[in-house]
Amino acid sequence: MKINVARLQYLLQISRSGGVLAAAEAMNLTPSAVSQQLSRLEAEVGVPIVDRSPRGITPTAAGRELIELAENVEREVNEAALRVGAASELPSGLVRVGGFQSVVSGVIAPALPRSRSELPGVHLQVVEDEQDELLRGLRAAEYDIIAVERDESVEPVRLSPGVREIPLLDDSWVLVVPAGTQAAMGTIELEHLRLPWLEVDPSSGALDAVKRVRRRLPGSTTSPQRYANHQTAIALVAAGEGVTLLPQLALAEHPLGGVEVHELPGLGVRRISLRYRAGKKPNAAVNATLEFIRTAATGGDTTID
Repeated sequence: MKINVARLQYLLQISRSGGVLAAAEAMNLTPSAVSQQLSRLEAEVGVPIVDRSPRGITPTAAGRELIELAENVEREVNEAALRVGAASELPSGLVRVGGFQSVVSGVIAPALPRSRSELPGVHLQVVEDEQDELLRGLRAAEYDIIAVERDESVEPVRLSPGVREIPLLDDSWVLVVPAGTQAAMGTIELEHLRLPWLEVDPSSGALDAVKRVRRRLPGSTTSPQRYANHQTAIALVAAGEGVTLLPQLALAEHPLGGVEVHELPGLGVRRISLRYRAGKKPNAAVNATLEFIRTAATGGDTTID
């Protein structure tokens, strides 16, 4: 059996996109071209690699093996490109940084103008994405550095070999309530809030924080309204539909008309870290970028091991 490695990318994209049509769009090809490459790969392997049904395409056991192979090939190619770019000890070359919305808009983007003078040989490529996609991209070596978040109640995960993590900042959670709440209550106390708590989508980093705080509030109720991003949460609170917790860094992104923000004891923090790939040979450009981002966030000690 002889496999054309170049055809693996088509199967990998079909797996990631969920079908031929979406894969073709992502690859800027026609669906027919993608289907042809898939059929040729299947012929080379000699066994079915996908099951075709009216509901779409799903990989067979052999197909899953090839998808894993394709991911390994993709990672090896990307890592080789990084090693070539890091051949010089001087901080130079492309550094790809991924982050979620509030850390990109609140920390990284405002510092980009300074990067041109402080990192003159480094070209920063900044991408905003959801945390799951950032983690996948780091595994595939599509990113050199990503920002990750977790509530203080969540234990750190065990990192894969060759991956390291350093703290960036602790971002305080604040209570967001409709305008006029303090005037009506006098003193804002979680136990005496009459409004329900907005439901938080599992994709939102606020979910664990809200769960943690509400465990101390057995009489609290849940609004039928659900949000996934900070702007929607603020709009729902302003409409009087409920209350929620948001990270302080995120509040600078959006107008706060119609809401009040309160810092209360016990709300805790979300911990933001920088996760990066650390090869056997230090990458001067990546290390310089890590120090630059940490300085932008905290101005503190930024020594990287």
